[in-house]
Amino acid sequence: MAQKAFLGLDVGTSSTKAVLVRQDGTVIGDRAREHSVDRGPGGLVEMDPAVWWREFRELYASLVTEHDVDVAGIGVSGMGPCAAVTDLDDLPLAPSALYGIDHRARQEAARLTEELGEDRILRERDSVLTSQAAGPKLAWFAARHPESFAAGVRLYMPSSWIVRHLTGEYVLDRHSASQCTPLYDPERQGWDPDMAERVAPGLRLPRLGWSAEVCGETRPRADLPELPGGIPVIHGTIDAWAEQESVGATGADELFLMYGTTLFLIANSSRRVRHPSMWGTTGTRPGTFNLAGGLATSGALTDWFRSISGVRDYAELIDDAARVAPGSEGLLVLPYFAGERTPIQDPDARGVMAGLTLQHGRGHLYRALLEATAFAVRHNIEVMEDAGASIRSLACAGGGVRSALWPQIVSDVTGRPQTVRRNTVGAAYGDAFMVARALGVVDDLDEWNPVDRVIEPEPTPVYDDLYEDYRRLYEATADIQHRLCAVQNGKGPST
Repeated sequence: MAQKAFLGLDVGTSSTKAVLVRQDGTVIGDRAREHSVDRGPGGLVEMDPAVWWREFRELYASLVTEHDVDVAGIGVSGMGPCAAVTDLDDLPLAPSALYGIDHRARQEAARLTEELGEDRILRERDSVLTSQAAGPKLAWFAARHPESFAAGVRLYMPSSWIVRHLTGEYVLDRHSASQCTPLYDPERQGWDPDMAERVAPGLRLPRLGWSAEVCGETRPRADLPELPGGIPVIHGTIDAWAEQESVGATGADELFLMYGTTLFLIANSSRRVRHPSMWGTTGTRPGTFNLAGGLATSGALTDWFRSISGVRDYAELIDDAARVAPGSEGLLVLPYFAGERTPIQDPDARGVMAGLTLQHGRGHLYRALLEATAFAVRHNIEVMEDAGASIRSLACAGGGVRSALWPQIVSDVTGRPQTVRRNTVGAAYGDAFMVARALGVVDDLDEWNPVDRVIEPEPTPVYDDLYEDYRRLYEATADIQHRLCAVQNGKGPST
């Protein structure tokens, strides 16, 4: 007899992951498909939306074929905020612009900031316009496809694109919409049509709902014969917020850390909190708000080092780094290898390694990279608290949690314990939980995913000293980083 299960799927930067979860929270099966993003001149980082639906079809068919299940609900999430713009027949005008790692709309962000006023944008929208905001990217598309916008266009993100294919509904969750600054009004928790017309005239705004709210049911499709009609589908959300749901870090005064391709932080609050260098958003649940931050690299940084070092297994690098004392024997790194997001908001920042000697080896370098991301986390937390966020507990998830060393370094640098749940599958698991909660099958995550361990910080005085040096190193080298960035972009040395 087929067992009832919930399917969660998440479209990430480097792969799409899907998971089948029983009613008691047990994972029945999981699958993944790797992919890559495309990078182009002018800071473009993009992906064809066709990849998102194709990989959903492949993963869904693979899982339900292998396991005898009755899929009772589907939840989806994805990297974001992305801006996939289509005509009214859902044909993409161009590849989707990805989240904050895509820097194409810097001129549009500057123009809108000048027109609207930075103070006003922050006060009314809870975030200033940075590469993370989807609004300027929509303006970028509008300037390049005026005829299509005049005829009418739609906006999709990975989750809403898949929901559209599954249900035929044109919807978006409120959290994702709140990252379309300045089109979304957090006070009314809805679109501002006048602002949308000003930024992206011709954009047909999707209907909004909460992340764990059912928005429709599946329809039979010829390109996915394994999918029956009538399965409830929720709105879904952006991946970090789905992963936050997977570990229950949704209450006020809680902070979530996601160790992924980029490291992401979400501080929860029952009131709107804002800071000019962070992202203020609406939460996934009614009555919740967030102050969020994100590094431009973390897992991408360790993957880069693994690749250039010729080591196939991360465990080997982790063993090397674990044999090195905290502080990496005086080696200090700025992890801005792809620019940096919060809190410095500097896309032209570049990586720095300071203190290198002939005595430093592979383990020193790898540990220093991990320590650099921990210093960046501490910097973000300090800014969040300065903005008024109350942080009393930390929960973490993501691929980096599989290593004991990395989260331990973060706890030692920040002086804060981190809670780790039994299941760290990630955003896809959070998607499955949200749809199960929406259908009344489960209410408390502790029933599904109990706490497995707590990472307690160990007193490490050297980190306090190095953190101060970390902050000063950026200030001392920022001008040089920017000049080197100009050379890398083919602009030649600055005069």
